[in-house]
Amino acid sequence: MRGGMRVISPRGRSQLRIIALVVLVCAIAGCGNPGVVGKWRMSGASNAIVWEFFSNGLVFVGNVRGKYTFGDQDRIKIETPYAISVYQLEISGDHMMLQEPGGPKLEFARVREIRP
Repeated sequence: MRGGMRVISPRGRSQLRIIALVVLVCAIAGCGNPGVVGKWRMSGASNAIVWEFFSNGLVFVGNVRGKYTFGDQDRIKIETPYAISVYQLEISGDHMMLQEPGGPKLEFARVREIRP
């Protein structure tokens, strides 16, 4: 140590860069809640709209393309050409709930694809 300051070695700086890169990639790719990735059908009728979340931040609400990002306190922002909505997100197993502040709850069940 020099003058009470710690000197970081070149190897230490390299490790800090890697950590910063991982944090940045997670912020962009949506590592905040990987459990949201997949297809979700709104509760109700079997012909209800399916929302599909991709790991790259894209979302399809039915056939409308949009993007999503995670905020703090389990919030998710979904942007489509028609609206920008911020929801409180809660996932428990194969059930997901989205709720706008002071608004109704949207409930979903995960769509499990049957493969031959």
